[in-house]
Amino acid sequence: MHMPQLGLGTFRLQGPQAIDSVRNGLELGYRHIDTAQIYGNEEEVGSALAVSGVPRDEVFVTTKIWTANLKGEVLIPSLKESLRKLRLDRLDLTLVHWPSPGKEVPVRESMQALLAARDLGLTGAIGISNFPVALMREAVDAVGAANIATNQVELHPYLQNRSVAAAARALGIGITAYMPLAYGKVLDDAAVKAIAARIGATAAQVTLAWLMAKGYTVIPSSTRRANLESNLGSTGITLALEDIAAIDALDRGGRLVSPEFAPEWDAG
Repeated sequence: MHMPQLGLGTFRLQGPQAIDSVRNGLELGYRHIDTAQIYGNEEEVGSALAVSGVPRDEVFVTTKIWTANLKGEVLIPSLKESLRKLRLDRLDLTLVHWPSPGKEVPVRESMQALLAARDLGLTGAIGISNFPVALMREAVDAVGAANIATNQVELHPYLQNRSVAAAARALGIGITAYMPLAYGKVLDDAAVKAIAARIGATAAQVTLAWLMAKGYTVIPSSTRRANLESNLGSTGITLALEDIAAIDALDRGGRLVSPEFAPEWDAG
C-alpha cells in the first residue's frame, strides 16, 4: 500500500487522548497513522482503528521497534506483540526506532531480523528512524536500499537535516519528517506567518506544505480536532519558489530531540 504523504503522529498521546486523536483523524480523512512501541499507546491506536469503520486496507499503519528489542531473536516476538496490541494481522511499515545505543546490537542484525519479519508477512515494508548518514549506509549494506522505505528523522524549518536528506535521496530512500512544526515553535515564526497571511493559510499549513513540496512524508500530531482538520488543508497548498526559499533560510540546526543514547549526528 502506498504511504500517504500526510500522516497522523501519536507521540506523547496517551489513554483516551490517543484514542480520540486517532478516531478524529480517521473520521476527518487521515489514512496514515504512526505509532511506536515506546509510545505506550499501541493498544489505544488499535482500539481507535477497530471502531473507526475504515477498512483495514485503506489505512497505512506504522510502528517502530524500541532499542530493547533490536536483537535478532527478540525483534520478531516484539513485533508480534505490537500486532496484538494494535489488533492487526500485519503492519504496513515497521521501523528501527533508534540505532542500538552504543552499537550494542549491530545494524546488520536488526535490519536482517526486520527483513525476516517482512518475509513472514508481519509487515509490508521496513525502514529506519533517527539514522545519521553513516548508519543509514550500514543499513543499506545489510539489506539493500530497495528494502528500506524511509528514514524517519526530526525535520522542520529550524533543523533541515540536509546531509541525511541528500544521502537518502541519492540512495532512493524516502524521508519522513517527525516533529514537523518544531513543537509548535514555527507557528510564531515571522517569516512563516507572513507567507501564511499572504496566501490565506495557517502557519502550520505553510510549514507542512513546505515539507511536502520537498517530497517528504510528514506526521504532525494534535489533540485538537480543529487542528487535525486544518493540517489536512496543507495538501492543497502549492508554495511559490520564493516562499520555499524563505523557509529554507530558517535552518539553524535547532535540534529538539537528542537523548543521551542518540547516535553522532551529521552536521548540516
